Amino acid sequence: MSQKHFIPQKLRVWIDARKKYHLSHTQIQMARELGMDPASFGKLNNHPQDSWKLPLPLFIEKLYMKRMGRPPLMVRSIEQIAKDNRAKKESRKNSSPGKIV
Repeated sequence: MSQKHFIPQKLRVWIDARKKYHLSHTQIQMARELGMDPASFGKLNNHPQDSWKLPLPLFIEKLYMKRMGRPPLMVRSIEQIAKDNRAKKESRKNSSPGKIV
């Protein structure tokens, strides 16, 4: 895997959860801001026998609106967050002063 497409493992689990549970970038960002764990999405997701549960995307949105009172102001995908973090790291690396001899 090239450095250009590298995504850290702590962000990779969110991408996997987004694909597995058919969530949008907005819903993933809401879940991250709420401090949810993507490993627990299976318990929160509704199943045919749990008809009383909300579907996971609606549950995340309802919980976010209840706690925050507003939708997210700016939505960034996990890939964009990884790209921004990489660019920030590179700029710090390039702008740091060299060794003083």
